[in-house]
Amino acid sequence: MSPDLKLHLAELMRAALLSVAPTESDTAIHIERPKQASHGDFACNLAMQLARSLKRNPRQLAQLLVLELPYSSLIDKAEVAGAGFINFFVSPAAKLEVLRSILEQGRDFGRSTSGGKRKVLVEFVSANPTGPLHVGHGRGAAYGDSLCKLLAFAGWDVTSEYYVNDAGRQMDILAVSTWLRYLELHGQAGDALTFPPNAYQGDYVREMARQLLAAHADRYLRPLTDVLANTPALPDPARTDAEAAQQRETHLDGLIANIRRLLGEDWQYVHDFVLTEQLADCRSDLEESGVHFDVWFSEQSLFATGLVARCVERLEKAGHLYVQDGARWFRSTAFGDEKDRVVQRDNGLYTYFASDIAYHLNKFERGFQRIINVWGADHHGYIPRVKGAISALGLDPAVLEVALVQFAVLYRSGWKAQMSTRSGDFVTLRTLREDVGNDACRFFYVLRKSDQHLDFDLDLAKSQSNDNPVYYIQYAHARICSVLALWGGEREALTSVGLARLDGPYELALAARLGEFPEVVEAAAAELAPHLIAFYLRELAAEFHTYYNAERILVDDPALKDARVALVTAVSQVIQNGMAMLGVGCPESM
Repeated sequence: MSPDLKLHLAELMRAALLSVAPTESDTAIHIERPKQASHGDFACNLAMQLARSLKRNPRQLAQLLVLELPYSSLIDKAEVAGAGFINFFVSPAAKLEVLRSILEQGRDFGRSTSGGKRKVLVEFVSANPTGPLHVGHGRGAAYGDSLCKLLAFAGWDVTSEYYVNDAGRQMDILAVSTWLRYLELHGQAGDALTFPPNAYQGDYVREMARQLLAAHADRYLRPLTDVLANTPALPDPARTDAEAAQQRETHLDGLIANIRRLLGEDWQYVHDFVLTEQLADCRSDLEESGVHFDVWFSEQSLFATGLVARCVERLEKAGHLYVQDGARWFRSTAFGDEKDRVVQRDNGLYTYFASDIAYHLNKFERGFQRIINVWGADHHGYIPRVKGAISALGLDPAVLEVALVQFAVLYRSGWKAQMSTRSGDFVTLRTLREDVGNDACRFFYVLRKSDQHLDFDLDLAKSQSNDNPVYYIQYAHARICSVLALWGGEREALTSVGLARLDGPYELALAARLGEFPEVVEAAAAELAPHLIAFYLRELAAEFHTYYNAERILVDDPALKDARVALVTAVSQVIQNGMAMLGVGCPESM
């Protein structure tokens, strides 16, 4: 069954409506699937929609509509249920016809043209390149990549993009962290200079320092006394109050300023070195996860091209900025934000928010008709100020959609991993993939709605059991491949196989489930919800395993055998199509 069948049912209902209530012929007709199989294959609530305006009992109105339905060979029966629903029971032949469509269309079955090849930009991950990606980032990567594949399957012209935050304080902190470890390798620092507790602590920082030493020996050495000059002191390490936290940040800012001054022109090299190293590691990690970006967009380019300054001037000319304490503020409260925001500090430096406004202006200027940002759920409060800035620029804020992703929490035997990149205490995405495999990693990440909390159960992801959904689905595909190998026929010949012999309840249930796939794709694309594909595949696999365990496929009767082979081949094709959207493989043996 397909959207074409739903359209056919809507046309039948329209004809009945013209007969029963011609004055209401423009009423929208909705054909939906009932939650219970006993209620038929499709249902329509048209009678309940019209009951008030026609002043008729909805159940009686439904009965009149059923009586006026034109004959269709695709429908076995239509009956009135409940308060006035009209339930349709599709004929077996109509249910089975989808098998032929699947076998003929192959990888294209389920594709849609609803996107109309309109341009959509999906920006995701965009983690600061200050350390390896951790398992929290992995969920945004899997979701964003699956969303891109899903939208492309639904007919959109998709561009995937990673926004590289290469112009901010975090990159300065990483450069300083690496340079201080470089000093340690030269026997400096130690007791004279405590490594800042709020700098980046991971082993990857020490590795970059070793690379810097191996390539340039003592070129970047500077006197330690100059590093410490005028640097605010660190508070007592035992203090955990807010004032102490601020003192640590002030100390780190002092180190950054001193080291930038001491290194002079060499500062840019150290900064660019750590950026290049971490960005290359990030790109490699994502590509190994099956995530490939069309564009890697540099934040620095927004400043280099003057777009940030141009964007701020545009806001000022439109009357959306004011000056207070020497800083320029955007009136974001006028657009629903909780408070106004600084776009340019009193020292002349632009804020991150200013560059973010410019980045979104750039997206519009590139001609995208739809812009989707995939953000962590902790960025929820950032949405109104960005949309407000877009509106203040005279652009349509509705073009921007934000999909929120909760970070995943990793569990193994009840142990919860930490995610801080500055402390260095985190589990990398690469480690997770090496542990459970890329397929399980990708599938588990999209097994829940993106804005819902996700506990990632490592033990379940590695298990070969029916409780492991990715194993369960892949095992269904592998079973079918085994059947096809034993069958030994030509797949192309299956498109002309007679299907009437497929009259058992399991077979018709499987065919009906296969017919839902195009609708699931449409719904998942409309809702930005790849998890709907995952849910569907799990249900399809369950119905296949039930059928496989109940019936022999390679029976002696040639006509029945070929029909059953056609059915399971269609199942394998839909599994492949769905798993491809999720970035998950379909092994032929397990």
